[in-house]
Amino acid sequence: MNHRRALRGVSAPVRFHPRPLAAACAVALLAFAGAGPAAAQDTTNRPQAAPVSTPATAQDGKAKPGDKAAKKPQQPVTDMSGVVVTGIASSIASSMKTKEDANNIVEAISAEDIGKLPDVSIADSLSRVSGLATQRADGHANAIAIRGLSPDFAGTTLDGREQATVGENRGVEYDQYPAELINGVTIYKTPDASLVGQGLSGTVDLHTINPLDLSRRTLVFNLRGEHNGNGSLNPGTGTDTNGHRASFSYVDQFFNHTLGLAIGVATVDQPIQEKQYQAWWWSADNGSAGIDQNWGGPHTPGMPDNVISQEGMQLRAQSQGQKRNGLMTVLEWAPNDVYYSKLDMYYSTFTKRKFTNGAQWSSSPYDNVGYDNVQTVPGQPLPIVTGGTILGVAPILQNEYTKEHDKLYSIGWNNKLYLGDWTLMADLSSSSARVKLHDAYLFSGLANGALTDVAFNTSSGFGYPDFRPVADLADPGTMVFTDPDNYGYNGREELDRQDDTIHALRLQASHAVGWIFSDMDFGVAYSDRTKTKHADVLFAYLDGNGSTQDTYQNHFSAPVDPSLLYNPTSLGYGGIPGILNYNVLGALYGNQFYRVPKNGQGDWSRNYSVEEKVPLAYVKFNIDTRLGDVPLRGNVGVQFVHTDQSSQALQTNGDTLVGSIRDGATYNNVLPSLNLVAEVGERQYLRFGLAKTMARGRIDDEKVSTSAGVSKITDGPGAGQVLWSGSGGNPQLRPYVAVGTDLSWEKYFGNASYVAAAVFHKNLLNYIYNQTVLDYDFSNYTNDTPTLVPTSNIGSFTTPENGTGGKMDGLELSGALEGGLLAHALEGFGAQANFSLTNSSIPLSSISSVPGGPKTLPGLSRKVANLALFYERYGFSVRVAERYRSSFTGEAVALFDQLGYTKILANRQTDLQLGYAFSGGRWDGLSLLLQVNNLTNSSDSSVQVATLPNNVPMTRPLEYDTWGRTVLFGINYKL
Repeated sequence: MNHRRALRGVSAPVRFHPRPLAAACAVALLAFAGAGPAAAQDTTNRPQAAPVSTPATAQDGKAKPGDKAAKKPQQPVTDMSGVVVTGIASSIASSMKTKEDANNIVEAISAEDIGKLPDVSIADSLSRVSGLATQRADGHANAIAIRGLSPDFAGTTLDGREQATVGENRGVEYDQYPAELINGVTIYKTPDASLVGQGLSGTVDLHTINPLDLSRRTLVFNLRGEHNGNGSLNPGTGTDTNGHRASFSYVDQFFNHTLGLAIGVATVDQPIQEKQYQAWWWSADNGSAGIDQNWGGPHTPGMPDNVISQEGMQLRAQSQGQKRNGLMTVLEWAPNDVYYSKLDMYYSTFTKRKFTNGAQWSSSPYDNVGYDNVQTVPGQPLPIVTGGTILGVAPILQNEYTKEHDKLYSIGWNNKLYLGDWTLMADLSSSSARVKLHDAYLFSGLANGALTDVAFNTSSGFGYPDFRPVADLADPGTMVFTDPDNYGYNGREELDRQDDTIHALRLQASHAVGWIFSDMDFGVAYSDRTKTKHADVLFAYLDGNGSTQDTYQNHFSAPVDPSLLYNPTSLGYGGIPGILNYNVLGALYGNQFYRVPKNGQGDWSRNYSVEEKVPLAYVKFNIDTRLGDVPLRGNVGVQFVHTDQSSQALQTNGDTLVGSIRDGATYNNVLPSLNLVAEVGERQYLRFGLAKTMARGRIDDEKVSTSAGVSKITDGPGAGQVLWSGSGGNPQLRPYVAVGTDLSWEKYFGNASYVAAAVFHKNLLNYIYNQTVLDYDFSNYTNDTPTLVPTSNIGSFTTPENGTGGKMDGLELSGALEGGLLAHALEGFGAQANFSLTNSSIPLSSISSVPGGPKTLPGLSRKVANLALFYERYGFSVRVAERYRSSFTGEAVALFDQLGYTKILANRQTDLQLGYAFSGGRWDGLSLLLQVNNLTNSSDSSVQVATLPNNVPMTRPLEYDTWGRTVLFGINYKL
């Protein structure tokens, strides 16, 4: 039977470096595959791949468009007795079918029904897949790490096409794609030669619906109300604790089932309320381990010797309102047996308004504070200060407004001609993303430079503190606009614009061949991607209109206009009853401030463009043969990729803009790949994959711009010296390249049950890391701080570089089980579970020797696990799901000229879903749904890993943020 076969894009490496065992397996399998041409024609016992409703299918199908059987949709999987599986089990069964029929090692997610993925977001659904982990932003999943690696290593496509992105990186933010408009997802853990836009760790392909896959007109309505449990933290700002989600999908066929139309609309109004607490840094002030005796810093009155204390802190309440509108349209046309066409379009707008109000202060010896009644608890390597009173604190209030407006647009047109044994395909696509960002903040502090005492009680571990300042930080008679920490300005405004466009063309021809191959695909593709970034910075100053000049630091200060005041921001979770809350833009654009353009060298360096022109060619042979009595299928091929990357940026002389600079590089990569699937028993498969893969680094790492300056070392070794330091991109950066070997065993049974075990190994031939050169020559740079004369023109410069060597090894276990297979009493119960263990290492010469520095690839979580238990019967459904990601290490923002690292702690999140679906009668098609996300209000926490002034290693809690529970209740109605 002819069937449409999913087109997969792949990248190809230059040469294989397989492990001996993997190489032996590959040679043996290919040798046995030489059973002869006759064997290639015998596919009696091999299950045929069902037509999967994915965009990839539409791009590489072999079925003729007039073949109704080929276009028959993949219906909910049924068992041999014909009992239909629906709901959660249907989603598992459909995903399982995709995984079972694939020639590559893949994972899959399928919607329970049209417009009904099992989670609120695509990212939440992806996080439940074996070997995948969520990276949270604003308390919600928005990025995915595959096999423990950071999102930078993953490729993402929509209907097989690479997508423009709203961030400065190429990583896709999944919350930009409404889950209601996505029909399924396939995650390729092993590539093949036709997979374009692949990633090093894997490739995520989002699928839209194929309207001809449905047999009748379908209309679906979704409506959900949403509530955030953290309450309204910044009253008066227009943000709320309540929101909603709504979607509508329409699918129909016309002209005797030859023309299909699908239209989906989704809108989201989502509230986010975040409580933030962060210690600036931890150190020892006094004693043999302290700042005073090791760095020559001042002695801190009242602080005991050799104890560890915070050097500053910030408490912030952040309220957001996120509004997203999405439209997806698909038009599918199959007028005859010769021609097939599919046109799909996706458009979305995303607006985020964020209000961040907080209190912060320094408690370091350099800011002349003292202590009283200090309390400590035992700790390692020294006792920890947990209570007392800080004397002489200068509180800093920072009120910030951020608005981001994004537009995403993607269109693709796929055409196929079926001419006898030939299938010709042409795919034309364009994707664009435009971002506008407006950020502004103002400072306020105590009038006349006054100071306050703060009683405090903090945990020695994680949790919110209790700070009790004597001054009322919410009193507009006490708190005024000023420069409380002598920054030299009263506020800051930034206006950013970013554009990302990808234009692509792909041509492919397929033809039947003999021997062990069923057919072959060969094609060419070309993409041109350009990302531009423009940033303008302005500083705000009090203009003297209604301002007074204090006697403390000669600063201007002014009261906040009463008409701009809101009710105070609540920081009660950190002990502070409230702080000043006002209309930031109203104050900034009023008559109290004037703004001055202040693009310095570091700001000019964020104005750049990067372009990547990528022609590629590939050939892939699809294997269909037998090893004796064992059916064997798969593919073998190679992809050749040429890259011409260039960057243009502004050139500065100090802070003065003098022109532009351009640089770039060209390089080639040859990426061979092999996938083999042996059916070693009934619905039991042994899979083997061997491939060289590549993934380009961050786009902003490829920029040509740099920034540099001089600064005076105030303490520690070299105190008093004025040294150069700088950083910049690398327009000649080469991509990550690895040779991967995968082996997987899978057993499928029942309607929605399976068990799988996989191991993988990757040799890293080339990777990217940030290198700091300590003897960089800054002779060609201009010092824009004439009051500081550099001790030398030699300093440190940090830039992305390519490293060689390193490896990854991993184990993945996954499965799903229907309770009815164990006992009749368990009918309707089910479980899904997976666990992955990943280890990696890179040469020590390529990483920092600072204690706590990463010894693995960046962002690696060694352990990832997911467990979901569900019940659905008689219309009722219950699902409890928990996901876990172990800790990983990343670079920290250094304070006090120290280099250190933060360790992001393990995160566990639990979600609950309850539902009821009516069947029969006038309510047929209606279902109710209650969801509670982040049921246990899990936090995001990090720890500081660094050294004390006497170079003794130390680990202390750094950040603790919570977002509260999110409760959703809604209805789904299908006609």
